[in-house]
Amino acid sequence: MVAPKAIFASPLTTALIECDQPNKKLYEFKGKLKLESGEEVPIGPDNVLLRGAKLRNTEWAVGAVVYTGHETKLMMNYSTESAPLKRSAIEKETNGHILALLAILLLICIVSAIFAVRWTSANAARHWYLVGLGEKGFLLYLCTFIILYNNLIPISLQVTLEMVRVIQAHFINSDLELYDEETDTPAQARTSNLNEELGQVRYILSDKTGTLTRNIMDFKKCSIGGRIYDDSKFGLLLEKIAAKEAGTDWEKIREFLVLLAVCHTVIPEPTGKETGPRFTYSASSPDEAALVSGAQKIGFEFVQRTPTEVIIQAMGVTERYEVLTILEFNSDRKRMSAIVRTPAGRIKLYIKGADSIIAKRLSPASVQEFAATEAALTVFATEGLRTLCVASADLTEERYAAWEKKYNDALSLPKTSESEESGKNGGKSRDEIINEVSSEIETNLTLLGATAIEDKLQVGVPETIETLMRAGISIWMLTGDKQETAINIGYSCRLLKSVQAVECYHIINEDSTERTLESIQVAEEKLRAHPADFTLVIDSKNINF
Repeated sequence: MVAPKAIFASPLTTALIECDQPNKKLYEFKGKLKLESGEEVPIGPDNVLLRGAKLRNTEWAVGAVVYTGHETKLMMNYSTESAPLKRSAIEKETNGHILALLAILLLICIVSAIFAVRWTSANAARHWYLVGLGEKGFLLYLCTFIILYNNLIPISLQVTLEMVRVIQAHFINSDLELYDEETDTPAQARTSNLNEELGQVRYILSDKTGTLTRNIMDFKKCSIGGRIYDDSKFGLLLEKIAAKEAGTDWEKIREFLVLLAVCHTVIPEPTGKETGPRFTYSASSPDEAALVSGAQKIGFEFVQRTPTEVIIQAMGVTERYEVLTILEFNSDRKRMSAIVRTPAGRIKLYIKGADSIIAKRLSPASVQEFAATEAALTVFATEGLRTLCVASADLTEERYAAWEKKYNDALSLPKTSESEESGKNGGKSRDEIINEVSSEIETNLTLLGATAIEDKLQVGVPETIETLMRAGISIWMLTGDKQETAINIGYSCRLLKSVQAVECYHIINEDSTERTLESIQVAEEKLRAHPADFTLVIDSKNINF
């Protein structure tokens, strides 16, 4: 299909936009802007405002309408079909019983009507008032017997069940133990159809972040050069930078804090307060906002973002970093990078991500230093903190220019069918090619350190989980944290017992299908021996196996 085209004109230039056909994928947009000069600029999801969106933190913008009317992404996601009616297991079972009773009722009525007609025909001569009923009265007899036997179907049962559900919903809505004073939010039974399902729950599958935890991140600790600093020692970092003493890693400390203040997609919002922080930060990820706030608390404050610059206050000195490229985080990459030009004119790559990903991309010198940071990561994880590794790399002008052209070419690849891709791109999708090109620049990194963020449990989570487990409900917790962090959170929320014997829990973290199978067999033996107190910890790669 030919991609839609639109002429884009402004007082400065005229251009042609080529993009996807209208589709309902909210987080995908592939296109390019062809300028009069012949230059092609790739356009992605970050350049698109969906219908109903609000543009903030800018005084002006230049744009073009790409999709209109029913071709907008939101309208294409709108469905005119009503949501399917949910029915509880008891309601389905009751409906089945009523249908069975109805069938029995009809069978009894038909048999009774047949015998009534036969008896009437045989005895009509002796009873003058029965004349004619034998030939014409089958339907009359059938209706009569239906009326006589209708009590077989409990019509009042459905009414009684609905009344019970309405009363139950009232109790749920008025339950003070389900009321949150902090947000002034009571429980709301939006539908009473599924009340009785609450008593049939056998398994609970819960996400960790934002469900068991508050999703309010706080920058608690960091590790630089293998040394751990907590919030009581953050002032020491500034002292080392100010002193600039040889052998104190002050340059690495400064680079670490600059990375936290620069490598992100956060938007600053002035608080307007005379005391306290001058800015609050809005981010798509609370982790990002916590890291930027942590740098602000230490003395490296992110002040302003423009389309081309990030401005920070580094220990009271304003520094401008030109943003050249942002390689955003996704579930495949597990890392986020920012390529910037420093105030000194050098091109730097700042990167943060999972330790397992960063470790594979370190320079030989940093690989030797990683052992100390890895020990700090283990300490953070056993305390239930969320961890990230941060690193940087110096780029030459030539290397960046060559890579940028290759990256822009990858962004400009058309969205083709799988069969076309298999012929043109070696069977790789556009996203896979972009990820590969992004990885080419994220090499030979210098390790700066690691961060540790705390996300506290929701109020009452340990007591709730303990009560549910006593009720015989099996609970699964899903988290993207390190295994040590996940286990520590398991102890914190009482999913794991602090005195749990080694035979009562099992960890599956193997590197092959065969070893995973063997580990599962061991877990089954432990489960049979301790069915009431068994906990399984399993890594995502083993789920794939």
